Amino acid sequence: MSEVDQIFQQMPSRYNPGKVSATRVYYFSIGDVKKTVTVTPAACTVQDGKAVENADVVLKTTPKLFVNMVLKGKMPGPIDIARGKIKTNDPAALAELKDLFRLS
Repeated sequence: MSEVDQIFQQMPSRYNPGKVSATRVYYFSIGDVKKTVTVTPAACTVQDGKAVENADVVLKTTPKLFVNMVLKGKMPGPIDIARGKIKTNDPAALAELKDLFRLS
């Protein structure tokens, strides 16, 4: 199992309930790994593939950059986004990931 797969497998057990006030849906495209993560005030679920038409937050990047973000706390900067290393519709929501999950 890859590091990326391990991160997604651990998300439900590392979720910090109460960090969001409403349901939020994330779609991750990390190399070949595609996951939909839904967080509610009480729980987190992870589904394979794109389970919704329009996610609230979309992140597309390489496995290396994703692992650095999640496990090492190295959040992407505007230059990473401008150069296309990371594609997202909501950079601020990505910064919240470290508060939602105890992953690092």
